[in-house]
Amino acid sequence: MQYSFTLPADYDMAIIRRRIAEKGPSLDHFDGLHLKAYLHATAGEHARDNLYAPFYVWRDSEAMQRFLGSAGFQSLTQAFGWPSIRCWQVWDAYLPPHARQARFASRDIHPIVPHTALDALRNVARDALQHDVEHRALAGVTAFEPTTWSWMSFRLFDETPSFAAANARQWYGVGHVSQP
Repeated sequence: MQYSFTLPADYDMAIIRRRIAEKGPSLDHFDGLHLKAYLHATAGEHARDNLYAPFYVWRDSEAMQRFLGSAGFQSLTQAFGWPSIRCWQVWDAYLPPHARQARFASRDIHPIVPHTALDALRNVARDALQHDVEHRALAGVTAFEPTTWSWMSFRLFDETPSFAAANARQWYGVGHVSQP
């Protein structure tokens, strides 16, 4: 699950980084949460826009619903507005404890060509996840969304990979990782 707030070009992103530092640990023990990466992007630094875009991996939809009904989420919507939330069906997730050390993240969304064999595509996505974990990713998720027929890859890194500048992925800074 991910929602994203696009902030004005002149927005002081230090406000977002402070918010993450203050509120990030509040979900460190949230029942049903596998991982929350508090993501932010600053325009001009591998991003077109200023963004606040947390990314979540839930144990089940009940945990997600409990969060979305919480006072914390209500406070977020009062501060930034009512977001559109993207949800994907997880194919594979590699979320070891050292994912908490992440300082950078990437997210890539790929269209699925009509009539693609989903099992074969999942194997391609799984191989890509394995490759990325073997080559510097601390953690990762692959998932798909059948309404728009797309699949998503999400990766966490402890430092910006050398290929980031030439890569079309959406890149983020990671302010905190909650991983109960």
